[in-house]
Amino acid sequence: MKNIEITTTATLFNHISELSSDDKMLMNRAILSRENAYAPYSKFSVGAALLLENGKIILGNNQENAAYPSGMCAERIAIWRAGSEFPEVKVLKLAISAKSATSLVDRPVGPCGACRQSLLEYEIKQKKPFEILFMGEVGGIVKVFSLNSLMPFYFDNSYL
Repeated sequence: MKNIEITTTATLFNHISELSSDDKMLMNRAILSRENAYAPYSKFSVGAALLLENGKIILGNNQENAAYPSGMCAERIAIWRAGSEFPEVKVLKLAISAKSATSLVDRPVGPCGACRQSLLEYEIKQKKPFEILFMGEVGGIVKVFSLNSLMPFYFDNSYL
């Protein structure tokens, strides 16, 4: 048996005011998109904003459905919309913000596993990593520079 060590790098910002102007603008767009979420069941709203290489910003927010699991996460809505409308344009950054109607979300909320896998597919397709910033409603923001930072043992098409 051999143990291996996995390391990852992330930057933690204490407040949105510490972000660069581009990152702050993108996170503010995610926060605004979060307000359009349809989350009557979980009461947990998520907004996502993708910055594309052509300067376009694609928004997404979670959309729930009484017939679980028919709803969809904000991140997958945004990445699939980008893939549909701009299939050859690279993603540069993704910002995510989450809020609960029942409690204060004061720590960063990263993408769920299904979203991580979907985002990874696009990172591999474009052959270039993209940055991901995520936060709750208030407080700290985590920034990673690739999906690999969130999923070091990922599954991709090389296994197929």
